[in-house]
Amino acid sequence: MNYNELTRRLKAVSPDAFELEAEILLEAFSDKKIAYILAHREEEIGSQELFSALKRRENREPLQYIIGKWEFFRQEYFVDENCLIPRSDTEILVERAIELLPRNAHFLDLCTGSGCIAVSTLAERVDTSAVMVDKFPKTLEIAIKNASHNGVSDRVEPMLFDVLSDENALEGKKFDAILSNPPYIRPEVIENLSDEVKHEPYAALYGGEDGLIFYNRIVENYSKFLKDEGFILFEIGYDQADDLKKIAEKHGYSCSIYKDYGGNDRVAYLKK
Repeated sequence: MNYNELTRRLKAVSPDAFELEAEILLEAFSDKKIAYILAHREEEIGSQELFSALKRRENREPLQYIIGKWEFFRQEYFVDENCLIPRSDTEILVERAIELLPRNAHFLDLCTGSGCIAVSTLAERVDTSAVMVDKFPKTLEIAIKNASHNGVSDRVEPMLFDVLSDENALEGKKFDAILSNPPYIRPEVIENLSDEVKHEPYAALYGGEDGLIFYNRIVENYSKFLKDEGFILFEIGYDQADDLKKIAEKHGYSCSIYKDYGGNDRVAYLKK
């Protein structure tokens, strides 16, 4: 296989980004420099690793899982099929957390997944510490690995429990903020997602029949762990701002909405 064949096959999978994907795969699975390959596009570049990676991509497996890592904010994260792939939209939440957290803050990250929210916030705010929570052991292992990889292990406590039912595991703890990118997609929307997204864990996507189960439970059950001046930051779906405002009002919170880089509603900021 040469570069031209690689890009031709990738174009059928990813017509808008096939050249970038080719470069990423070559960096991960070829011992030749990209500049050399581009100057010798008919030269054989095949290796068994590259062939296997291309086949996985042709089966619509996300590129991030194939190479096993991805960039988020200013950090690098290990990822696999046990966690959601960190996305740039979520960086809005991290930006707000960095800005809004008080000095020496202690915060809670619920449904931590890869750990990207907690870890990037900790990496940028060296005065902070956190508890990060996930339900699934293999997912929490990834978050722990990412905390170590990014040098914040000494300021984060991982906890394994179900956010929807086991909040009493936090008994006695108090936090300056709760951060969360919980599952928030309705089942009929999941059915229409891309094949790539369908490779990601269903449990990390499914937010109940109305997409709101985690927001309701977190606000209702975790507010008692917030300090008096504490706040909540949620990532939300582009069409969920009104729902979050209703949930906030029901529980005595104000609610402000921040948009992502595409102009869509993306983060809800709740404060007493």
